This record gives sequence, C-alpha cells and structure tokens, in this order.
Amino acid sequence: MKKITFFKQVSEIDAGQWSALVMASSVASFFQTKDCYDFYDSLPFLEAFVFGVQENDALKGVVVGYIQKDGGKVKRFFSRRAIINGGPLLADDISEEAVEALLKGSANILRKKAIYIETRNFNDYSRWKTVFIKCRFLYEPHYNFQVDTSSVGLAEQNVGKSRKRDIRTSLRDGATVVDVPNEKEVKELYELLSELYRKKVKTPLFPYVFFKRLYESDFSRFILVRYNDCIIGGTVCVCLNNKVMYEWFACGKDGQFKNIYPSTLATWSGILYAANHGFKCFDMMGAGKPGDGGYGVRDFKAKFGGQLVEHGRFLFICDRLLFEIGSIGVKILKRK
Repeated sequence: MKKITFFKQVSEIDAGQWSALVMASSVASFFQTKDCYDFYDSLPFLEAFVFGVQENDALKGVVVGYIQKDGGKVKRFFSRRAIINGGPLLADDISEEAVEALLKGSANILRKKAIYIETRNFNDYSRWKTVFIKCRFLYEPHYNFQVDTSSVGLAEQNVGKSRKRDIRTSLRDGATVVDVPNEKEVKELYELLSELYRKKVKTPLFPYVFFKRLYESDFSRFILVRYNDCIIGGTVCVCLNNKVMYEWFACGKDGQFKNIYPSTLATWSGILYAANHGFKCFDMMGAGKPGDGGYGVRDFKAKFGGQLVEHGRFLFICDRLLFEIGSIGVKILKRK
C-alpha cells in the first residue's frame, strides 16, 4: 500500500531529493528548482509558494510558483493569481494518486489566496491530463517554440533566410552584442521593456528589482544589443543546468534604425549562446493561443527554426465571479 504525504512548505522538502528529481524528470524546468523558489521568495512584491508530494519516502512531485497582485488596493484584490511557470515537477513514475494529492493539496491552499491558478507548461503533460481534469484544472491550448541548440551548425541551418539577412545587416551596420552587460546597461534594457509593456503588451511588468536580482544570480543570462552607444534591445534568459535556456523577456527598438533589427539580433544571440555552451534547447516561452488570428509574436518566433509545440496550460478557477470580472477588466485595459 502506498504511503502518500503532502508537503505544504519548503522546510518539509528534502533539498537533495528535490535536486535529484529535477535531474531525473522528463518534465523538469528551471521554474521548478530550489533556485527559482528562492528567487521568487527574495522579492517583496511576490508571495512564493512550494508544495511537494512523497510516495513511500521518495519525493515524486513539486509545485513552485508565486501569487501576484497588481496596482492599488482594489486592483490588487481583483488581480490575485497564482502562477506556476513550467508546470509541476513530476517524477516519470509518479502514481496518479500522488499527482491527485499534489494538485488537490495545492489548490486547497491557493484557493484562499488567489482568484485563479494557472500552470504554464513547457513540457508535455498529456499523460496526466485526466488527473488534472479530475482535480478541476481546465486545459487550455497554448503554443510555444522550442529551438534545437544541440549544435551551432543545426541552429544556423534552421533559422529562416530573412532572419539571417537581418542578423548580417545589423552586425554589418554597427550593432554589437553585449553578452556581459553592466548594471547601467541592464537598466537601459528595463526602460525598453517598460515601454513595450505599457504601450503594446498592456500588462504589468515586474519592478526593476526583479531584473536586478536576476542579473545578480548565477542562473540568468542577459544578452543585449548596443548601437550608437545605446542599448536598443536584449533578451533575458534563465538556465536549467546545461539542458535548456528559457527566453523569459525580450524586446528591441525595431523599425527605428535603418538595417538594424535589435529584437532579431538579441534572440539569435541567445540561441547562439545556448548552442555554444552545451544547452540542448532554447525555449521561447510561449507563442499565443490557437485561433488568435494575426499573432505577431508567433510569426516573429517562427522564423528562428524552432519546433511549434502545444503543451498548453491548466487553469483552476477559485472564484468564478471574480475571475469573470477580472477577465473583463483585462480586456478593457488592452483595448485602451
């Protein structure tokens, strides 16, 4: 008979077993590591959480995430959400009973703090989909691109012709890649990201301290693009061992300089860094939903030669009324 134990806090989870599970699981991601939990927990504007499940004294599953709220008192109340980037960390041989215990235990705690819970999957969770649905997690299709970086030659071969041309002309006409930036340059990138989120993305961007702490960490890579002594683009990546680099944020002042394509050069430089440093995959962290029409970000990412995957998201709605009100509010803000 299986002995299943649910853990509610980080002190209950054995760090050695956690690290071993990250190394062994086929659905591991950076976002389910102890490093990532500690990073979230260091930020005063996020409420980090971690849950675990053990079967017969062996750790078989971990959930890491954060509760985020935006704006003033009223807006914070209506924007409470629990985000689980990467999806849960699960052992390949975890039982359905243990998965169920992990999901139900997590939801029972988070439902008191958030309007909804969302897992943003970067791996294939189809084998556990029925358990998620049983635990009231709805499946929502969502695309992503994952670029094979097992060799530089393969990465170069797969990138589209137009992207190659844009990279060549950018470098020819004076753009340079900064792969060891200083903090002043990181602040310049943050200003670009802030403008992008304010004008186009129309969702809140984390405060600067989020990026400062990332910059100071051992698991991040900031690769920026400089032109005329100014930072005009860049990519912010985090790394899972030497397996995967994740492009968490990227931006560029595209269309403002003749023959200079900062977003393209930044993302390509991230891909090239991954290939040169032994990473097997460059994960682009999302490419929109099926049927969302002319999704420009997906079109942009498609030309780097990655594989289009649909690992989706799981959504647990804790409060249906507040969820609907919040969804309407987001739509109104994006129209503005």
